[in-house]
Amino acid sequence: MAGRTEGHRIYAIGDIHGYLDKLDAMVARIRADLAARPHPAPVVIFLGDYCDRGPDTRGVYDRLIALKASGGPFRFLLGNHDSYLPAYLRDPEWYDRTYHWLNPAMGGGETLASYGVNGATDRDPEATRDAFAAALPPAHLAFIDGCALWIRIGGYVFAHAGIRPGVPMERQTRDDLIWIRQGFLDYRGDFGFKVVHGHTIVPQVEHHPNRIAVDTGAFRTGVLSCVVLEDEDVSLLEPGGPRPWPVGSGLPSGLTAFRKGLKSLWR
Repeated sequence: MAGRTEGHRIYAIGDIHGYLDKLDAMVARIRADLAARPHPAPVVIFLGDYCDRGPDTRGVYDRLIALKASGGPFRFLLGNHDSYLPAYLRDPEWYDRTYHWLNPAMGGGETLASYGVNGATDRDPEATRDAFAAALPPAHLAFIDGCALWIRIGGYVFAHAGIRPGVPMERQTRDDLIWIRQGFLDYRGDFGFKVVHGHTIVPQVEHHPNRIAVDTGAFRTGVLSCVVLEDEDVSLLEPGGPRPWPVGSGLPSGLTAFRKGLKSLWR
């Protein structure tokens, strides 16, 4: 349908995880693409997980806040990792489904270090929490609080993790929108729209009939991905690369084996 993007060109960016250099490179690439191929109604959607694992969570939030304040066409989704910061401030002994936020598998220690709270562990949770609370700018918490859980534009829905099949969007739970895998990734039916999501690492951007997966594991692979959606076209934008190139529909070969090797990264 010609109105799939309602007259917009949409840039959807995967999980950043504390890598300011990759964020800056991608924003510059989008601006260069718009300069080379002007469009009257661009939209840039960040799919969440701005913090943890990488070296500069503070810088990433500062940059995103500046982009939001610029009045540009930027929109921001909440990721499960972003939700950890306020959860930790409320309860320094808080665990996600498996790990404490300061467990090395989660990457919270790197986030605290970016705010000057070094050597953080879960052994002295209240003192560490208090130091973090003193260092965290209120604007960063306000930004996280202001992130959307989902966005719909035309024939696309954008959510960090995905959606629960069979549940209307207005009844989707926050937990599913930032966490879901089972029941969504293996669903082959028609949602009535195509879901664009991050959260689950894939070896390359995947274009399925009912969803597009954009998280290519920037913190591990060094690749931050961005899909470009315009009318019926789905293409991939790479920093320093040529103009966007088409992303075909279908499951990449070797995906099952790759996913088996990524279970430890799927938090």
